[in-house]
Amino acid sequence: MNELEAAANLLRQGELVAIPTETVYGLAANAFNEEAVLNIYKTKNRPHFNPLIIHSNSVERFAEWGIYLPELALKLASKFSPGPITFVVPTSNIVTDMVTAGHDSVAIRIPNHPLTLELLAMLDFPLAAPSANPSTFVSPTSAAHVKQQLGDKIKCILDGGECKVGIESTIVSFLESTPRILRYGGLAKEQIESTLGIKVNVPQVSGDTSKIIAPGMMERHYAPNKKLIICNDIKKEILNYKGLSIGSISFSKKLDNIECKNQFILSPSGSLDEAARHLFSALRSLNDLEVDIILAEKFPDEGLGIAINDRLKRASVH
Repeated sequence: MNELEAAANLLRQGELVAIPTETVYGLAANAFNEEAVLNIYKTKNRPHFNPLIIHSNSVERFAEWGIYLPELALKLASKFSPGPITFVVPTSNIVTDMVTAGHDSVAIRIPNHPLTLELLAMLDFPLAAPSANPSTFVSPTSAAHVKQQLGDKIKCILDGGECKVGIESTIVSFLESTPRILRYGGLAKEQIESTLGIKVNVPQVSGDTSKIIAPGMMERHYAPNKKLIICNDIKKEILNYKGLSIGSISFSKKLDNIECKNQFILSPSGSLDEAARHLFSALRSLNDLEVDIILAEKFPDEGLGIAINDRLKRASVH
């Protein structure tokens, strides 16, 4: 029996399996098995009001389970799926409330990773799969990250290498007449609007947990255990923390007055795609270093820079 067959058998038995995707590693279970889904929440210590995304390998498979994409969503799916986009659409009566947190909508996506697509094709059910890490902590972008955080709690980690995108999918809701982005992610807003030929609505900020209809909408998320501060000018901000050991995250430039081992330059070439790919790894490394505080540069508010700033903002909430 090979690794994929073993993973598929575990999932059929109601067990949890960590799976690779192009965005981050997911903690997967049979989305139609309520006990298995409940085990995701328990393992992650995830609040039950925070819904899950379910994954399969084609739009047609979702339709078999009574989950349909409206015309605009199909237009995006035809271009970007498999890929880092999630669609929030009306749910089906066979999807458990444990997945949707009791809402009449469900988040679905087709991940772009050959190993996981092959696994999904072997199964006769979709997989519920949030990020494979303790709730609110930094998302994992390698099998080693999963093993470090959850290795003793799950029976199988499929190693698909480093994630190519490195931040979660962009979530778009089709519950209103105009599509709304609920979470910025690995597909840029500009690409969505260019494909649809219309402007989309942007995320609404609310502290009301009953309005959380998709993952990534909580105020605090993706966070290290160290205090993180977002800066317009790190060089000036450093002066406010004399005597402290400082770690830093910057876009493309080296900082002169922070120890080299404590600073992480996400893309020396100035690529926002590359910066997104390295963000969570940098946050994890800084969390493990002996630094008192993390200073993070604000990124350009365009393309994947919007998603990077979103992750940093949620990571900075204490």
